[in-house]
Amino acid sequence: MIEPIRPIDEEKRLETLRALQILDSVPEERFDRLTRMAKRMFDVPISLVAFIDNDRQWFKSRQGLEEEQTPRTISFCGHAILGDEAFIVPNALEDERFKNNPLVLGEPNIRFYAGCPLRVSNGSKLATLCLIDREPRELDQEDLQLLQDLAAMAEQEIAAVQLATLDELTLISNRRGFTALGDHALHVCRRKNWPVTFLLFDLNEFKQINDRFGHAEGDRALISFAKVMQKTFRDSDVFARIGGDEFAALLTDTDESDVVLALERFASEVDTLNQTEKRGYNIHYSVGAVSRPASSVSSMDAMMAEADARMYEGKNEAMR
Repeated sequence: MIEPIRPIDEEKRLETLRALQILDSVPEERFDRLTRMAKRMFDVPISLVAFIDNDRQWFKSRQGLEEEQTPRTISFCGHAILGDEAFIVPNALEDERFKNNPLVLGEPNIRFYAGCPLRVSNGSKLATLCLIDREPRELDQEDLQLLQDLAAMAEQEIAAVQLATLDELTLISNRRGFTALGDHALHVCRRKNWPVTFLLFDLNEFKQINDRFGHAEGDRALISFAKVMQKTFRDSDVFARIGGDEFAALLTDTDESDVVLALERFASEVDTLNQTEKRGYNIHYSVGAVSRPASSVSSMDAMMAEADARMYEGKNEAMR
């Protein structure tokens, strides 16, 4: 058996997958409809929409299979996302990559596999639409085109999910995604009796960047700021572009000293960005911070309003 290697854009791919907020979500008819169509059209016992996580393949939709996920190391789909075209295995028992694979030697006894990689707008291949049979078989050109057409439909559904919760420019969460993830994080922190911190960022003099250097350069500044957030904050933290030149972060299980250190790291990364990328301007920002025991937080909106007031207090003091 040969384990699938990692794509060259693996870090970006996983960041995009995390931001999509689709892993471990409930079944959805729009994906189930596609796997039902695939199963019936190709007369196969199993059809899947499989997302490739760091160490597993997780099935957003599955027909004919009980398991919700399997290890990435033994996945066929881990191989499928490495290419641009459909990945076809006519007989796994005769393929050196798979003949000793536990999914071939045991349940679900894979013999035939066909999977199309599913891309998102930044080019990352996050998932596959795949067919599995317990008997060897081939696909003719007409079958292959049909599979590709179904995969294109699956990509459209993923794009709809992405637009709903992701900021299209920076590819981090948008306000809607931030609220959903933040509410979940607050619930966990209340249960564990953890403190939380809400940070609200506003880029200073952003309009001047757009006016002087153009909107494309303004977009570049927003993307760079989002990348600093991705680099600085922890996987357990929630962060987003909530609109225009405003960004927010919810830090879990943090006390005031943790927040000071986090903001120092963030400021250092922004300083490094300004020093290394000579653009004719520097990125400057203001930030408002609110720390509370999670049990005392009534809502995300309440924390946002308080952080907003503190941020503008800081701006006004800086202008005096």
